Amino acid sequence: MARLLTLFAILLTLALPAHAQDQATLVSDSLQITGDTRLIADGNVEVFFKGRRLKASRIVFDQATDRLEITGPIVLTEESGQTLILASQADLAADLSEGILTSARLVLNQQLQLAASQMMRVSDRYTALQTVTASSCKVCKGDPTPLWEIRARRVVHDEVERQIYFDHAQFRLAGVPLLYIPRLRMPDPTLKRATGFLMPSIRTTSDLGTGIKVPYFIVLGKSADLTLTPYIAARNSQTLGLRYRQAFATGLITLDGSVSRDELRPGETRGYLRAQGSFTLPERFLLSFDGQTVTDPAYMLDYGLGNADRLDSRVEVSRTRRNEHISARIISFQTLRDDEDNTTIPTVVADLTFHRRFSLGPLGGEGGLRLQTHNHYRSSTSPLDGADSDDIADGRDVGRISARIDWRRSFFLPLGIEGTVLGEVTADAYSISDDAVYAGSTSRTHGTAGVELRWPWTKTEAGGAVQVIEPVVQLLYSSSDAETLPNEDSVLVEFDEGNLFALDRFPGSDAVERGPRANIGISWTRFDPQGWSMGVTLGRVFREADLGQFGPGSGLAGSSSDWLAGATFTLSDSLALSGRMVLDDDLSLTKAEARVTVSTPKTALSSSLIWAVADPLENRPDPTQEITFDARRKLTQNLTAKVSGRYDFVGDQGTLAGLGLEFLNECVRFDVSLSRRFTSSTSVSPTTDFGLSLDLVGFGGGVTGGPARSCRQ
Repeated sequence: MARLLTLFAILLTLALPAHAQDQATLVSDSLQITGDTRLIADGNVEVFFKGRRLKASRIVFDQATDRLEITGPIVLTEESGQTLILASQADLAADLSEGILTSARLVLNQQLQLAASQMMRVSDRYTALQTVTASSCKVCKGDPTPLWEIRARRVVHDEVERQIYFDHAQFRLAGVPLLYIPRLRMPDPTLKRATGFLMPSIRTTSDLGTGIKVPYFIVLGKSADLTLTPYIAARNSQTLGLRYRQAFATGLITLDGSVSRDELRPGETRGYLRAQGSFTLPERFLLSFDGQTVTDPAYMLDYGLGNADRLDSRVEVSRTRRNEHISARIISFQTLRDDEDNTTIPTVVADLTFHRRFSLGPLGGEGGLRLQTHNHYRSSTSPLDGADSDDIADGRDVGRISARIDWRRSFFLPLGIEGTVLGEVTADAYSISDDAVYAGSTSRTHGTAGVELRWPWTKTEAGGAVQVIEPVVQLLYSSSDAETLPNEDSVLVEFDEGNLFALDRFPGSDAVERGPRANIGISWTRFDPQGWSMGVTLGRVFREADLGQFGPGSGLAGSSSDWLAGATFTLSDSLALSGRMVLDDDLSLTKAEARVTVSTPKTALSSSLIWAVADPLENRPDPTQEITFDARRKLTQNLTAKVSGRYDFVGDQGTLAGLGLEFLNECVRFDVSLSRRFTSSTSVSPTTDFGLSLDLVGFGGGVTGGPARSCRQ
């Protein structure tokens, strides 16, 4: 019977005059017509118009006045689905564009709710509410007070501008009035960008005292915006921060910076500036740049902008394809270290690289060609090593052109052994100035050739697990001629699983690995169908003679290297362990590194341990023994604890420690943090930093809510 009545209602609606059809379609369980102009619909009534959908228990449509008298409960949904209106009764125009609703609620983007005694729809654009309570917090029957709310005499929601205007607004926290604002404008949850104030934050440090940051966001167009952030601290510190962003058809740019006056450096204007951007160019090239500068070494630490001890600025154009890489870049360095001088370090570096891989046709195998130029410049002109005593001439400038070709071809031998013939040749031409020892032009040609044998053994267990054991022997020959070039880009040498079988373990071009040698290693890996895997690698390098190329901290010094032992363990996506040790014949540690990462629904942990002996050649006069960690633990569904730190075992002291708590539910995010930097130098002192921030979910699109509170039955 209900279906027949519904069909009859639709047919009757279609039989109405054309202008009525254009306004609305009405469907219900029962339908009555009184007189010539009144239509009464009862039971599961729905009205559809231009994407809007209205549901009610009873609707009376008067064609003469073109009005709808509606009895609730009423649910009105806009076409976008981001606006929902609930009410007990209403008097609306037939096209739902205007009218009055009583005991109404306006729900925006399923987040912000505005409850009012009366609601008016005006000009199909505005929704005006009287005696309003606004909140995105869930309330329970036994506890009807939301965590936060804004009460106002009148609220207007502009659907076109997507703004909410409050008159005589009062902000309450847990029912307690905290702030009165005569006029207040805030964006609705569907608006991602709008000019206005953002949520403030509080920061307290032992150097600057307590301060408050009040960001102001300015929309400069569809593709640009500016954020100004005044920061006023108690100890006579005034800072203005800025962030400018603009998007283009082919890329974007971002400018970040700040200017400060404080008592830490009386009479000085301090500041920081960073410019970043990337653009796509013709022929699939990519242009990227990242430039930053600061007025003094301590500024970034004082104002919580990071703990970098060197700033590098760069412009790069690059393209990477399947068998080709091209890049051109210019890099500028600014040191913040106490023991370095910007005039004696390479402050400007320029590189150009072309790298191509190709097959060699009749010869077989795979070859490569790399062409590279490198230049670096120091502003000092002194040809001697000065007060820094780093064995580098203070003004040394270097230019280099390099060409390298390499080739490798593999064969399968009996018993499943894979044999490979490989080699490479490099030619370098150097031009050096402002150096009393190395000044002038020189060239170098160096080559390495060898063979490699791999014998993988594979076993598949009954349960589906796969084990692989692979011994590898690599025999290489290189010239033993002594170096006649200064080494600046290959000082830090790592010995790990990644370069155990490399032809050259130096990371740069200034130094090359010389002399006949044998790289020997074995690896074991197990892949389990349950989702975990484990691997172990053991290896060593044997040389015909010790040529004195490597320092004691590299693990590669001597006629035979230290033992390299590495292990990894991965459990699905929740746990990852990796460790690497470099030990001498007495099993004393030269270097060691261990990392652990844990990721579960409640816990996230990342920690690393580093151990390295002293090595002046690697600019490490003292041993390094340090552990760092960063952990998060979900205490409840809404409360998360955070802890981080760094401890120096050599100095027997912590260098950095941090604690934090974050509360996040469906309507609020509250974050409190405390950190302490223990290290000091001539430019910075130990500092304690306290931060406090509060974000209300439901205004603008910047904050996503968390789990809603649970109500007791």
